[in-house]
Amino acid sequence: MESGIRCMLMRGGTSKGAYFLAKDLPSNIAERDDLLLRIMGSPDSRQIDGIGGAHPLTSKVAIVSLSASPEADIDFLFAQVSVEEALVDTTPNCGNILAGVGPFAIERGLIPITSEETRVRVRTLNTGTLAELVVSTPRGAVEYEGTASIDGVPGTAAAIPINFLDTAGSVCGSLFPTGHRMETVEGYAITCIDNGMPVVLLRAAEFGFSGAESCVEIEAAVEALASIEVIRLEAGRRMGLGEVADAVVPKMCLISAPMDGGCLNTRSLIPKKCHASIGVFGAVSVATACVLPGTIAYALAERPVGRIKVMNVEHPTGKFEVRLELSGTDDAPTVERGGLIRTARALFDGIVYPRAG
Repeated sequence: MESGIRCMLMRGGTSKGAYFLAKDLPSNIAERDDLLLRIMGSPDSRQIDGIGGAHPLTSKVAIVSLSASPEADIDFLFAQVSVEEALVDTTPNCGNILAGVGPFAIERGLIPITSEETRVRVRTLNTGTLAELVVSTPRGAVEYEGTASIDGVPGTAAAIPINFLDTAGSVCGSLFPTGHRMETVEGYAITCIDNGMPVVLLRAAEFGFSGAESCVEIEAAVEALASIEVIRLEAGRRMGLGEVADAVVPKMCLISAPMDGGCLNTRSLIPKKCHASIGVFGAVSVATACVLPGTIAYALAERPVGRIKVMNVEHPTGKFEVRLELSGTDDAPTVERGGLIRTARALFDGIVYPRAG
């Protein structure tokens, strides 16, 4: 039997993943990816011979180490492990899995507890993005229990405020990587935006959706999804991402007017399945599009007044709250900073044994 590897299984936000110290995994990328596939049980639709949860939201990995940058305490590499393909994608970031990085780093002794709150500055190696996580640490230990709730997760837990310090153009190099706030592909109006996650916004109505559909109904609309995939491939090229057929970015997001008091209603594809909620950085990118004139989201969105805007992005299981700080004028606003609240919980800490190679 192959030697076991220490691993912590954690819920981060509305995702679940396996968290590792970088030193416990091979430094060679090909060897590392092969190992992660065998640990998670891919490729297999059930991931029956691994610890993956048979869904993109539960087949994720965090690789953590002390940071090599003076700007950060921790370096974090996110890996999306495909369920049915032998593919490990480290192109995107994941703000949900990021939420667990601070607690994990403290649990592993990488970060000392400083007070009742311990601040952890994390550099995401996938994109170079910097974020500050505020972890509750009363009584000298990570506190997972609390009163914060997030839609898509049952119960409550300790809040983990996350402040993003430099997300604009994190993957594509600019906020609007095609140089346009609105354009057309195959006759459909789209907005391509990257404020932490490359996202392509599409009007749900143009594909025959009301916006109220469940994920099951979205995934059953085979013809619409085929058209959306054609658009995704072209949008990926325009955004400078190259050939994206086997990549998880850009994410596609069907948008419609808010239905439950939020700023905008969404159905997010990741990229070929419907997200039960919406990804962290996807929500930040969508909220950003809502406040910037000229995007297809701007005309549909409801926006609160003021320089600091709390934007509730509606999704299939509730709302995702994003806090945006704006400067500039009403006609030409600039998003200076985005932040939000997530929660996380350690589920299991032990030794994982990979399937034989």
